[in-house]
Amino acid sequence: MDQTFSKFQPITLSLFRFITGLLLFQYGVAKILKFPAIPQFANPPPLIMTAGGLELVLGALLMVGLFSRITAFVLSGEMAFAYFIGHYPRGFLPLVNGGTAAILFCFACLYLATSGPGPYSIDAAMGKKG
Repeated sequence: MDQTFSKFQPITLSLFRFITGLLLFQYGVAKILKFPAIPQFANPPPLIMTAGGLELVLGALLMVGLFSRITAFVLSGEMAFAYFIGHYPRGFLPLVNGGTAAILFCFACLYLATSGPGPYSIDAAMGKKG
């Protein structure tokens, strides 16, 4: 069973990188481009706009797999800051403070920073390991 699933690991890593980037990219689009129009991002403060810019640009880079390791590392740090600055002050438990996604994005990006982009990426096409 392990061998059956393990042969799909490289493809799944590329898919995981793409989906993680896409989900972060959507936050950037909502914050910067106001699409879709979400009340919480209607008039965001400068710090949220900065986060949106990072999510927009670095999410796109992560989707295509360009500069994957450093991009994922920066996004991991951004999500850690997002949790501790935006969520943790509202309470300890992530279910209560709304920080579940920030924690998950933080560790997903940390994993991508250490694992690399996978075989289906611009980094792999250029012969880089990310």
